[in-house]
Amino acid sequence: MAATKRNKTQRAPQSIRGGLMPMPAASKSLDALGFILEAIGLPAPAREYRFAPPRCWRFDYAWPDRRFALEIEGGTYSGGRHVRGKGYERDCEKYNAAALAGWMVLRVTPAMLKDGRALTLLQQALAPGELAERDDI
Repeated sequence: MAATKRNKTQRAPQSIRGGLMPMPAASKSLDALGFILEAIGLPAPAREYRFAPPRCWRFDYAWPDRRFALEIEGGTYSGGRHVRGKGYERDCEKYNAAALAGWMVLRVTPAMLKDGRALTLLQQALAPGELAERDDI
């Protein structure tokens, strides 16, 4: 059986600058989002940012200087960890700890990334003057 050839590029949502934009094939959801944010001039996030040591909690994407984070909640329709009892409870504990520490956390699904809704939220949150850099960190 011959190996199938992989497509060298993926495409970003249509909402980006009104047109399609090539994206590296190796990109997954997390990498793709960073690529898109950079392309439209938004600040680069930290990936897998550990926000509450000694706890091992991490944000998928974070802007520590603004205490702002993005969490991508997978398994929404497939009964994944985030929507089952214990996983949901652990996520509540994590998000509550983040809120008490002054973090704003946006939660999105992979579908929201794909159709551009997550990008719209990020553009609103990261627009100049919306979430100013914080000196109290």
